[in-house]
Amino acid sequence: MIKSQKLLNLSLAIALMTLGLFPWASTRAASLEEIIHRGKLIVGVKDNTRPLGFKNEQGNLQGFEIDVAQRLAQELLGSAEAVILRPVNNLERLQVVIDGTVDITIARVTDTSSRSRVVDLSIYYYLDGTGLVTKNPLIRNRFDAASSRVALLNNSSTIAVIKSEMPNAKLIGVDSYEEALSLLESGQADVFAGDNSILAGWVQEYPQYRQLPVRLSGEALCVVMPKGLQYKSLHNRVNDAIARWQRSGWLQERATYWGLP
Repeated sequence: MIKSQKLLNLSLAIALMTLGLFPWASTRAASLEEIIHRGKLIVGVKDNTRPLGFKNEQGNLQGFEIDVAQRLAQELLGSAEAVILRPVNNLERLQVVIDGTVDITIARVTDTSSRSRVVDLSIYYYLDGTGLVTKNPLIRNRFDAASSRVALLNNSSTIAVIKSEMPNAKLIGVDSYEEALSLLESGQADVFAGDNSILAGWVQEYPQYRQLPVRLSGEALCVVMPKGLQYKSLHNRVNDAIARWQRSGWLQERATYWGLP
């Protein structure tokens, strides 16, 4: 009877571990020491967000954030090649760090209070923000666009920014970038508003458009790292590297190279 009960308890424990219901049975992120021992830095990146992270004609990942990932591998492990790039979508950018699927994420993650409660965010490597694109030759700056018809994504943070910074603009909500392009091409909208990093990719894909020299809001793009004292060494090394790149001008040089404003 006792033996049967022990077997039952063991079976139950294994089942709970499999389901991840015991915290100590779940995976965890690697510390800096473990990353160094492994010899590879695993980084979550975007593969469809030009010019931050996207695939070239040969299918290889490239972009501003890919450069940052490779430079971090150089800093931590002595080689830019000592990196494994794992494409992630927007919904999993934080979770893959929390569950240890990747060591860090560099995938257009902005610094928000809700995110900083569950992960550690580095100092910013790029200051993003709301910008504008148009092909109307009469619109050269934000003041020319003040009363224009502005297309923007439904349910995006851009809506509040445009309402605040351009209160006389007529807002036209769209569900996709393709819909915005259609409105612009048909003359039903004058300007498209969105994140400058995304708009930089837009004008690279559609060179008939111009990105106006404006930033209507500030959004810090940060490296996502696991939270906890055991990751303090990793946090310090990443933040020190980014601060050094800011001072040396390397980050600005790479941003300019990839067409980021």
